[in-house]
Amino acid sequence: MGDYRVAVDVGGTFTDMIVHNERTGEARVAKTPSVPANPAVAIMNALQKAGLTPSDMSFFAHGSTVGTNALITRKLPRTAVVATTGFRDIHEIRRGTKPDLWDAYADVAPPYVKRRDRFEVPERIDYQGNVLAPLDEAEARRVAKLMARRGYEAVAVTFINSYMNGDHETRMKEIIQEEMPGVFVCTSFEILPEIFEHERFSTTIINAALAPVVSKYLASLTDQLRGGGYAGDVLVLHSGGGVMTAEAISKNAARIAVSGPAAGAMAGAFFAQQCGFPNAISFDMGGTSADISLMFNGEVRVSNEWSVEYGYPIMFPSIEIVTIGAGGGSVAWIDDGGSLRNGPQSQGADPGPAAYRRGGTEATNTDANLTLGRLSPGGLLGGAMPLDKEAAEQAVATKVGGPLGYDAVKAADAVIQVANANMADAVRLISIRRGYDPRDFCLVSFGGAGSVHAADLARELDIPAVVVPPYPGITSALGCLLVDVRHDLFRTYLASADGASVDAVEAEFQKLEAEARERLKAEGMTGDRVQLRRQMDMRYVGQWRSLTVPVSTPLGANLQGSLDRFHAEHQREYSFSNPAGAVEIYGLRVVGIGLVEKPEFPKRSAAGILNDAIKETRQVYFGESGGFHTTVIYDRDKMPAGATFQGPAIIDQMDTTTVVPPDWRGEVDEHGNIVLRIVR
Repeated sequence: MGDYRVAVDVGGTFTDMIVHNERTGEARVAKTPSVPANPAVAIMNALQKAGLTPSDMSFFAHGSTVGTNALITRKLPRTAVVATTGFRDIHEIRRGTKPDLWDAYADVAPPYVKRRDRFEVPERIDYQGNVLAPLDEAEARRVAKLMARRGYEAVAVTFINSYMNGDHETRMKEIIQEEMPGVFVCTSFEILPEIFEHERFSTTIINAALAPVVSKYLASLTDQLRGGGYAGDVLVLHSGGGVMTAEAISKNAARIAVSGPAAGAMAGAFFAQQCGFPNAISFDMGGTSADISLMFNGEVRVSNEWSVEYGYPIMFPSIEIVTIGAGGGSVAWIDDGGSLRNGPQSQGADPGPAAYRRGGTEATNTDANLTLGRLSPGGLLGGAMPLDKEAAEQAVATKVGGPLGYDAVKAADAVIQVANANMADAVRLISIRRGYDPRDFCLVSFGGAGSVHAADLARELDIPAVVVPPYPGITSALGCLLVDVRHDLFRTYLASADGASVDAVEAEFQKLEAEARERLKAEGMTGDRVQLRRQMDMRYVGQWRSLTVPVSTPLGANLQGSLDRFHAEHQREYSFSNPAGAVEIYGLRVVGIGLVEKPEFPKRSAAGILNDAIKETRQVYFGESGGFHTTVIYDRDKMPAGATFQGPAIIDQMDTTTVVPPDWRGEVDEHGNIVLRIVR
């Protein structure tokens, strides 16, 4: 085993890598174009660019957009569904809802599995798990033979009420495997033993459809790393903010559908805590979109229901992320009513903003920031990507200024204000809408464009501090070095909170914990490296949805502590609680965590003076401060620990630019983070 811990974020445009030398503490980064047809190739290219071979690595973890892209593009293998007779259309009926309730003409995306590929088998289990009609094995075998002739690559078995009794699904799986050896098969009982049919079926179907795609990709990557001499586990970041081995992910492929953004959320939480902030809003703004997540009291907020496409939920726990179409390449445009809009359409990397001179003619956020002097005319990526300020100004003046009667500077300022307003609304969705006050948080900004907009966004929301990590452009990759192995287990358990048997609930928790230990043991996690957390889903009687609250271990004499936490969480989330109301238990959860050794990065030197980091001065526009200001431009690599500075300032580095308005001040801490605070 070598000395290097390596983490990678495989994005749609670039593959980012961070390399940490365990012996010296040195960290370095590499960035290479992604290869969507075979992401493993981009990872190997990044290793080569970093000057490493697989044999040099002691640890390897990565996040990937493979699952997300496969679902978005519908480039999925031929997948079949086997359902209880009369229930094969649940996947297409869904919940009957729409993203926009009032748009009668907008259709929800079509199902992932067409009706002709959904089969029925006679069987029936009731809501208590009793067998009403046995599985018709003759018909089950006939269906399996038919699927074998049609050449399906994956099969999802989704029987009604199987969450209470999985025997029929288990037997159906055995028959399919006998008739279709080598084909991936998963059952809803093993994937998501939860009461709601559509959510359970949707998660199982998506898992089956993604498994061949993810398995092929991970097998290729593993073979190349093993061939190069790497002997450790190939770890993959999943949506819940932990990692799993490639072998485990191959069976639970739906877990990596939002792998990359989850890594960024975990990294944002790490840097906030490193700077002493227990509450943080992570703001990851790239070229096309902005991802926003939230940490409260040291815990990143997790959602138990999410989707890549509306109408087809994935019920594995996932970091709650709000994503909007706001990035450096987002297009500014005028609607039919004459109002200025920003995004969600984007110029992306090709042709990109007008300033790239690659054929783009639309005015983008990058063009507006360049027009205002916030980006260096010398270009991005340390000058490796030149920018044409004249082309940017022309696009802004023509596409925005002309229709509004503004000059280029006023038009550019308007473009940025609209972009910031859109992103502020997204932050409100994940904070104020959830019962959190943004004034109690810091804003952690990263991504290629996040730190350009962070101070203005914080001002809009009264957020008192902004944290800019040392490597904002590769923060998502860094997040893969900072997370632990994690498994999330769930069982439906319906009972009155007042009348539930503590011994029975304790027994169910112990079953889940035993399963979690077995999964972690299979991934080499034992002893002190294993942590188990209990959670309980609870709701007021009559409610449909539930809230998840932590549970003490062991339970004790009663569930009063869990009830108190439920009432408090309901008050915070909905500004309402009813301590006298009847509460019922909906389900039990166990989070199994295998602790992974974290890297220790060297602290930044305090040697030198801030003036040595000054590159130049230039005129930068700050509309809220009256116009253009003479602004100091700093080279971040030369800023010593402990340095303090007053805005206006621009801080340049290879992977991003940080904008510090006139009424903000900043400080470089010993870890290399820049902490900005508004001057009241």
